[in-house]
Amino acid sequence: MDSQLWQGSLGGNFSDCPNGSQWVWDVFNECAQDIRDFTSIVLGLVSIFCFAGSSFPQYYQACKTGNMDQALSIYFLLGWLGGDSLNLIGSFLANQLPLQVYTAIYYVLADLVMLSLYLYYKVRNQSRGFSAPINAAFAFVFLGTVSATSLLGRASSTVETVTFKGRTLLSATVDAAGCEPFSKKEIIGFTVGSISSLLYLFSRVPQIYTNFKRKSTEGVSYCLFALVMLGNSLYGISVLLKNPDPRQTEGNYIIHHLPWLIGSLGVLSLDVIISFQFLAYRKRRPCTSDEREALLGKQDEPLDS
Repeated sequence: MDSQLWQGSLGGNFSDCPNGSQWVWDVFNECAQDIRDFTSIVLGLVSIFCFAGSSFPQYYQACKTGNMDQALSIYFLLGWLGGDSLNLIGSFLANQLPLQVYTAIYYVLADLVMLSLYLYYKVRNQSRGFSAPINAAFAFVFLGTVSATSLLGRASSTVETVTFKGRTLLSATVDAAGCEPFSKKEIIGFTVGSISSLLYLFSRVPQIYTNFKRKSTEGVSYCLFALVMLGNSLYGISVLLKNPDPRQTEGNYIIHHLPWLIGSLGVLSLDVIISFQFLAYRKRRPCTSDEREALLGKQDEPLDS
């Protein structure tokens, strides 16, 4: 879940956004001067909702099939959690807007719920005779996770925030001058973003291998990957549509956003492979007894001379 939000340079104000929309600046801290900027913001918002809702189909699928421990790779879940955790750390290091921090916390919480479901079904399927204690332990851990995350959210709201000049939804910080070298803050953000994108990217490889090894995608919700694919596509388009800063070249703008673009487009390409696995391993309807007898009867019929 690529989820960098509204990151920008310190000290920005609306005077730095000539001919921009005042309400967009007030609500999103974004400079929107033309249709490209407005489209970028809308696509960025939609991509956030796609990422935020992608986990729910897998929650349902896990409860429906009960084989989440066999369907999903633990390394896929850990890689996803690692990427979102680095995003959360980055949002604290950069003193990002409260909405960014809350969204990052939500992503980490959703990942922890997914990981908890995996461990729950892993233990339950291996110890079917102890389902009641396992259910109680899972409920206790889940409530503790929710409580700890809510406390973290309240603590983050007390941190003094700084007004930022927004660059684009789901993007990295950008310096004011077009070709100046990265600042120390930008280097930290660039490094955290690069590692986060790599974790998102490499998390797909274990899942692809798990599907290939099982020759099945049963227990895996395709809506999970479909929503992430849609979110990454919209994210990439939103970044490419956004106008660079007045003193920034297109090339320099792309360089500053390169880790997130590589992460999103790379993850998108691997999710396409997983989509093909869903097609290749789709569950075929088993033959009924009548259909089986009819098929055997045709095989027993003598050939016409």
